[in-house]
Amino acid sequence: MFSSILAHIRRFVPLNSEEEALLASLLEVREVKKKEHLLQAGEICKANYFVAKGCFRLYLITDKGAEQVIQFGIEDWWITDYAGLKSGKPSGFYVQAVEPSTVVVLNKEAEEELFDKIPQLERYFRQVLERAYSAQLTRIHYIFNMTGEEQYKLMNKHYPEFVQRVPQYMLASFLGITPEFLSMLRAKKD
Repeated sequence: MFSSILAHIRRFVPLNSEEEALLASLLEVREVKKKEHLLQAGEICKANYFVAKGCFRLYLITDKGAEQVIQFGIEDWWITDYAGLKSGKPSGFYVQAVEPSTVVVLNKEAEEELFDKIPQLERYFRQVLERAYSAQLTRIHYIFNMTGEEQYKLMNKHYPEFVQRVPQYMLASFLGITPEFLSMLRAKKD
């Protein structure tokens, strides 16, 4: 599983063999069962997770007790509560496997050591976070400017395999619509 993260990093920055060996020595590969949590609200977030295989969701529980999916993480994506990871304060989020998955775990202490010893990894993470931030801004734009139906159609057009991959209630939560409405949208023939 280290090969997938090394390939991803190489897309952004070069590493020599010694740097790759140091990186691999500070990472942990973890198999995660479907519905298993990597993080639960109230816990201190201590790691960042690279999805080598599988799918995760980051969600919160609203004041009304409903699950609200904030983001999904699939292969070659990082997922964590960045605010909690950096602040050391209890998280308000959950990170849960949607399907059996494999993650590469980068704990906070190892990250700092890597940044000291392999400075180009800071550049790598800056670029990854810039992309993630851009994706979140695009999502917010869609939330404010498109109906749930329009968002679903756009998502289904660009990511049809993903739309079929995640459970309907999770996709509905992500889109801000009810599972029943999503079911109706899926049944419609365009």
